[in-house]
Amino acid sequence: MTSYKQLEVQFEEPNPKKWCVPLKEDVFVKFMNKGNFITHQALCEGSLFSPLLFGKFFDPSDAFPLWEFDSDVLLSNAKSSNNNQYKVDWIQTETDYVLKAEIPGVGKGIICVSVEDGKVLEVSGQLRLKVETGTKDWRAGNWWEHGCVRRIELPENADWKKTEALMSNGDLKFLQVKIPKIPPNICDEP
Repeated sequence: MTSYKQLEVQFEEPNPKKWCVPLKEDVFVKFMNKGNFITHQALCEGSLFSPLLFGKFFDPSDAFPLWEFDSDVLLSNAKSSNNNQYKVDWIQTETDYVLKAEIPGVGKGIICVSVEDGKVLEVSGQLRLKVETGTKDWRAGNWWEHGCVRRIELPENADWKKTEALMSNGDLKFLQVKIPKIPPNICDEP
């Protein structure tokens, strides 16, 4: 049985220096062609951090309205063409929004889960601990050279202050993020 440890979820204000350089498709292709094994694992198709997660290129540093889509529908073409290598899933229950993902390539890296301004869930991982960009924050500039990210828009009824994140302790790293829904007000019911 896999055991999990609780990750601290950070609550942040918007930072205009974070993710300020967008990842373009041509840059991604060039980067992957010269990237190392850990980079390929973290950004490979099927990874939460992959710009190709949704079947076409989408910069993972741009917030995506994930819970507006059913995972089976959004990933159906990509799953069938890639022998079901996708290790990402999200569901919506009556009480919670849940994101589950295998996190490849970050065994020794650092995974951070944060909520920005109560509107965006951010999962990031620093792959290269030594950053030589002239800044202390690896997320500024060409962030993909140092780590990976997936930013997800939170639904309006997400109780983001109660966000919980768990990471498995085994060799394979699995992340589970749960965001409770704000219960509908009983007075609002007809």
